[in-house]
Amino acid sequence: MSEVTRTQAVRRIGLVEDHESVAIGLAAMLGPEPDLDLVAAAESVSGLLAQTTDLDLVVLDLRLPDGSSPEDNVTALRERGIEVLVFTGADNAFLVRSAAKAGVLGVLRKSESVATVVEAVRRAASGEQVVTTDWAAAIDGDPQLSDVGLSPRQEEVLMLYASGEKASRVARLTGLSEQTVNDYLGRIRQKYADAGRPAPTKTDLYKRAVEDGWLPVPERQQRT
Repeated sequence: MSEVTRTQAVRRIGLVEDHESVAIGLAAMLGPEPDLDLVAAAESVSGLLAQTTDLDLVVLDLRLPDGSSPEDNVTALRERGIEVLVFTGADNAFLVRSAAKAGVLGVLRKSESVATVVEAVRRAASGEQVVTTDWAAAIDGDPQLSDVGLSPRQEEVLMLYASGEKASRVARLTGLSEQTVNDYLGRIRQKYADAGRPAPTKTDLYKRAVEDGWLPVPERQQRT
């Protein structure tokens, strides 16, 4: 018996990933590690949980074919006492931020070295946070952008309005009066202006919401 197995419990790892090459790659990375056992893999969280809930950690991709949201997936796993490490291309700030705010232990790029990935999985499987630049940026927002300090209610109004809803529709969805919604929008615009990031138009508000991770980066349409 090796020193590792004598001193450390074997951690049970699950993987939610729809790309076979990534699944094969992670299995190859963890295979030589006696304290890390990749016991189940699936293309969705529901598919993984149908196999087993006896897991210490799930390594989670953010973009899945079932259209599930990162926040819902992280919540579903953590409700069962399973910690989560995001493993992603990190190309969409909105998805990363959504997962980070749901309580993942870290955000790890798929482009990291084998040693970095293995160590991150080991630490996360033991319940430790894996602090990376991507994880910190997802929690705190882009450090290159001045924080405007929106309240939770202002964030809600901004996300609805900037995504295309009219003020009257935002009012119905939030239970606020239309005048209150317009007051919120005025305060939001003022906060962005004070931060040196003016947003006088609805299009500008949309751009600011994307920059701050409140709305997803628009996907590029593939040519047919």
